[in-house]
Amino acid sequence: MRFWKREASLWTMGFVVLVLLCALTGLVFGDAKPKACLDLRQFYSSKGFSLNEVPQTEISGEHLGVCSRSYTCCTSGMEENLLNLSRREFETQVKESGRTLQASLNSQFKSFDDYFLELFNRSEASLQTSFQTGFGSLFSQNAKVFQDLYSDLRHYYRGSRVNLEEALNEFWARLLERLFKALNAQYMIGEEYLECVAKQSETLKPFGDTPRELKTKITHTVIAAKTFSQGLVISGEAVRKVSEVYMSTECVRAVMKMTYCPYCSGVAFAKPCSNYCKNVMKGCLANQADLDSEWRNLADSMLEVADKLSRPYSVDSVVLSLPKRIAEAILYMQDNLNTFNNKVFQACGSPAQSSKSEDQIKRGRNTAEEVSGTPGAQLEKLLSDVSRMLRDMMQYWVHLPRNLCLDRESELSETDGCWNGMKVDRYLPEVMGDGLASQINNPEVEIDITKPDMTVRKQIMELKIMINRLKYAVNGNDVDFQDTSDDISGSGSGMCAGDQCSRDTRLSVPNTDKPIVYGYPSENKKVVKGRSSQNLPCVSLYLLSLVTVLLRR
Repeated sequence: MRFWKREASLWTMGFVVLVLLCALTGLVFGDAKPKACLDLRQFYSSKGFSLNEVPQTEISGEHLGVCSRSYTCCTSGMEENLLNLSRREFETQVKESGRTLQASLNSQFKSFDDYFLELFNRSEASLQTSFQTGFGSLFSQNAKVFQDLYSDLRHYYRGSRVNLEEALNEFWARLLERLFKALNAQYMIGEEYLECVAKQSETLKPFGDTPRELKTKITHTVIAAKTFSQGLVISGEAVRKVSEVYMSTECVRAVMKMTYCPYCSGVAFAKPCSNYCKNVMKGCLANQADLDSEWRNLADSMLEVADKLSRPYSVDSVVLSLPKRIAEAILYMQDNLNTFNNKVFQACGSPAQSSKSEDQIKRGRNTAEEVSGTPGAQLEKLLSDVSRMLRDMMQYWVHLPRNLCLDRESELSETDGCWNGMKVDRYLPEVMGDGLASQINNPEVEIDITKPDMTVRKQIMELKIMINRLKYAVNGNDVDFQDTSDDISGSGSGMCAGDQCSRDTRLSVPNTDKPIVYGYPSENKKVVKGRSSQNLPCVSLYLLSLVTVLLRR
């Protein structure tokens, strides 16, 4: 009897301990009810999706291909929608960043282009006004020669296939013909005789040293200005084309996992860890980062040309002093006409006297204004603004991943509560380097480094060609350059209007037959809060107590 009382007492104590343990287990692991999906439903609806497919409470995530397969608020259809949303948002973000730089390049091009063309306009207007006053009929009878000169200069600057040196030589040859006939109106001078005069001009130098000096200054200045403006256009086009990023399937998965998997996992508040975000972006923009070397070289070369444009004699002083230098050449010929005529008559023979009686043209006057050899305030500011922009944009492509993470990543430190791709915890992997070759061990984006993006490679070649032109331009030389770009216009607008640059590629959930390797333990192995299976510790304790009692018997 005493034995049975003692056994009953043990059973009572075991039952009480069992109840207490089960109660404590409930406090530790939570209740068995699944969590509601309120945060996800609100977010999903705000993105324009229907709530019909969103579960009210968490479900098993075995169907997911990107996010964690533990309990989730996302269905496979929702995951597909979020994949496509990730693609659209990321492409838009890259394009908008590119458009900002592109707009800056286009603005600087327009400012420089407007300024340089206005120099031509001011110079030509000055020539017309001063020559009408200083040379009278001698100018009015030959005005087209001067008009054609400025037309050739504008066409060359605009990129037409005009040989600048030949255009200048042609100007002086035509001017010599017109002036020789006008200043020797008492003679009958035909085309054959003028051909002989032209041959003598190479040694007799009817205009003095002005044609040679002016050709050197004009060619150096206009070549530099033309190449500089082309560099701004090519840069803007490179930004536009490279910013039309193609997202690989792996990149889509990585961006989706970083951006929207926290919502599916019930931690919508969590933002990506800083280094985690950088690895995703460096993987997705690996090809773009390969522009870095040539992009820097391009900026350096353009800075050299900008410096040349501001040196004495600066671009504005050379263009604006053109009327005065031409007037000096004409006056030189007038002052030395008798000497020139005598030498020409010796070489070509004396021309026959004309039966017409015409008044001899009086010596003209140089009324063109003198132009300072230092750059004006407007040019200095213009070149200063362009130079500052060029320095700021040098690291654009390698800084792009970091800049795109600024609005995404957590403000907390890496040791605090940030999303690491699997859960809210630290992010352990190191940050990858820049460029395609550095992504071989990227833990977030799987990339085939043997298959570079051909659009980016083409732009790298475009930059190399432009750099070569700029280096020649620094020394006042032009190169025979055929632009291989299929849509770069002389206007330099370079902007992609509306959605013309966007792709409409549809993405679907990628095949998940291949196992996914993570840098962290799978969440399937950890205890999940609030599940019915979490009552198992109570059953185990009960069985353990029963075995203990039986053994003691």
